Amino acid sequence: MAIIPQLELFSWEEIEPLGDLERLRLVLEHLPDEALMAHLEKSRGHGRDDYPVRAMWNSMLAGIVFQHPSIESLRRELSRNGQLRSICGLRAVPSAAAYTRFLRSVMEHGSWIESMFDELVKALSEELPEFGRRLAMDSKAIASWASRPSKEKKEDGRRDLDAAYGVKTYRGTREDGSTWEKVVRWFGYKLHLVVDAQHELPVAYTVTKGSRSDVKEGHVLLDEMEKRHPEMLKKAEVLTADRGYDDSKLLSRCWDEYGIKPVIDTRRMWKDGEQTRLLPGHTNVVYDEGGAVYCYCPETGARQQMSNGGFEKDRGTLKKVCPAKAYGITCQGREQCPVAGGVRVALAVDRRIFTPIARESYKWAKEYRYSPFFACRGMSKHEIDYLPISTRFDVISTNQGPLGGFSCRLMSKTRPPRCRLPTFRRWQ
Repeated sequence: MAIIPQLELFSWEEIEPLGDLERLRLVLEHLPDEALMAHLEKSRGHGRDDYPVRAMWNSMLAGIVFQHPSIESLRRELSRNGQLRSICGLRAVPSAAAYTRFLRSVMEHGSWIESMFDELVKALSEELPEFGRRLAMDSKAIASWASRPSKEKKEDGRRDLDAAYGVKTYRGTREDGSTWEKVVRWFGYKLHLVVDAQHELPVAYTVTKGSRSDVKEGHVLLDEMEKRHPEMLKKAEVLTADRGYDDSKLLSRCWDEYGIKPVIDTRRMWKDGEQTRLLPGHTNVVYDEGGAVYCYCPETGARQQMSNGGFEKDRGTLKKVCPAKAYGITCQGREQCPVAGGVRVALAVDRRIFTPIARESYKWAKEYRYSPFFACRGMSKHEIDYLPISTRFDVISTNQGPLGGFSCRLMSKTRPPRCRLPTFRRWQ
């Protein structure tokens, strides 16, 4: 018998045909929330228990799984769907005030939510040997329900006192060589994420004001991983990110402290039309801001790009090979060329430009395109579901991405549920 092996560990076809209630059961059965439930029940004490803690929590999860935009929408669903009430453990539909009180109680226990997230990451690391080897980092703008800062600074449970204006500028070059620029502004927050690039599942996250720099929060994400999941940093081999994280300190830290090869797009920061710079210690070798290294023929002055010869870990250098030797081209000045045998470029020349994986190499391009954030570019619609816990947003992704499997939907503007909730407070 010709046995066909399992094609994928996570097959979306196994989840999509399931009904909504079956998908909810999957969440309820696998979410490690027992410790949180016990703590919330203890906090409630021996008072009235018209709507049990576990039933309220299950109904909130149902609202996320079924993508209800508001508490009232969820309450209408519970009112007409007796089977859903039974699964959640509810005999009657909770009032809107009951949900407000419950959410306020949950937001006071944000550390327990973080512990649940950490447990899930640890479980995935044990079940998936490759989980965490390839990481990707990015941020996403999240608009506040408020449209501008409030003049009133007193907390009343409604106005948003923590949001701030954020700006993102996107630049590029069209096929005809002309440049374009797009500026996106919003009032709210930023969700910063580190995900596994292969399985497209979150590893670490933070939420900040919209004005927070991606680069600065990139260091915070590494600190969070070092504190909560040091084993993930030891396992990680590659970290990809867009040019918003292009920073010599971040690049150096990835390699020097954790042995992670950074694959981070570079910004064009050279001024006054500078195209190349002379490589220190050489008279006929230059490099550009994209990491390409060129040599000049001492006889004709013709310029050729040198070939990649790999990374020498013990030396901390990138090896560049003579183009005449690598490609078999004719070079009239090869005999008297001082770099005919190749050159070694130390990463220390410019840690922002020279990285363990050469920027102009095919391997660098392959790793960068492997990022799920790169794969999501250009898609027309993305969704984020989140549960507000002390202004942290636990991302629950249930949509199929362009590469199949589970995809982190992080590229679109999303607003909070349409319900009266206590003011979101920063966790820092």
